[in-house]
Amino acid sequence: MQKIFLLLLLVAIIGISTNYAYSQEIGLATFQETAQVLVDRSISQNVTASVTLQSTSIQEIRIPSELEQKLREDEMIKAVIITNQEQCVLGVFDKSCIMINVVRDPEAKGIIEIQDAAKEVAMPYIDEINQVFDVESKLHSVFVHSDDTSNEALETSGVISGKGMISVVYTIPPEDTNAMYEKTSAILIPKIIRESGGFYEVAKNLSFEENAKMTFSIIPLDSKSLLQLKLSVDYPNEASMISEVSPLDLLKTNTISRSDYFSSGFYPLNSVIQVVILSPEDETISNIRGNIVPTQVIDGEKIPTDISKDGWVFDPQEGQRIQGMYIFGEETLVNNDKLKFSLGDAPPMQPESSDESLVVVIVISIVAIAAALFYLKGYRK
Repeated sequence: MQKIFLLLLLVAIIGISTNYAYSQEIGLATFQETAQVLVDRSISQNVTASVTLQSTSIQEIRIPSELEQKLREDEMIKAVIITNQEQCVLGVFDKSCIMINVVRDPEAKGIIEIQDAAKEVAMPYIDEINQVFDVESKLHSVFVHSDDTSNEALETSGVISGKGMISVVYTIPPEDTNAMYEKTSAILIPKIIRESGGFYEVAKNLSFEENAKMTFSIIPLDSKSLLQLKLSVDYPNEASMISEVSPLDLLKTNTISRSDYFSSGFYPLNSVIQVVILSPEDETISNIRGNIVPTQVIDGEKIPTDISKDGWVFDPQEGQRIQGMYIFGEETLVNNDKLKFSLGDAPPMQPESSDESLVVVIVISIVAIAAALFYLKGYRK
């Protein structure tokens, strides 16, 4: 999964065979909308549904260019996270958080010196972050992460959390999630995207749910930053009771549409639905209601051979970590029934791939999308 993440961060690669061509030119935009369902039977025992809007363009998710550049050029900064998750780190109660995550200074010895060094890195940025989000946060604590359980389970990179990461935590008064999401999206998301429906509208409606929480993350990369606005809802202790996975039921909608922001071209990989199942025992999937997209294995990864077709790609489709991705193809909407499948003994049927195929060498990674979620769900000792 580390390899998948690096491929995504390099803004993906599209390989097209000379034997096949679409009537439409395939586009890959910087803006992406992802709906995700996590069924976690291994660690939290929770089911989590989330919608993430992300981009590497500060025109599509607006933060000041000067701040983005300073954060990206500071090698000690790994992420900035704004969230109203309860107990964002141990010791925080009834507060929303701004966390500036930094790597440990190798020259710092002892816990006090390590914490002081982290504060020195974070302090120059907090006033500007407060200004951008129109808040007045106060320094709360410095949290040294010691647990890597979630990163190991998901094979994630640890850029948000994990052993060796240090969070300098600032707190602000708590807000209702719907109010916080409305305010933050108005600051970050341009009007053209907010008025284009799609997954943004699903997230906006989901923000009124009782267990809804919001997280915004800035993850500096080499030449750009990954900017993510996530709305998630927890269903505590329900993972063991899931026998049929119904993503839209968990997202509290009967249908889900792609954003009209993509209506000017063919962007089949910029709107995806993902399901991840973690289990201490091997699982298989069965009774898939929708289509299965033909695939081809390249460098160990299962790649759709025809992304004009709508349907599921499962990779892997059995084991202790199952990952499914639904792509819309040329469709703009999918209903609840087409997304359901069961956890059971019968493995799904996989259509054979055509020899004449468009090989799309692109990977939609859950790593950056899921990283803040797992960090904020209490996966720590």
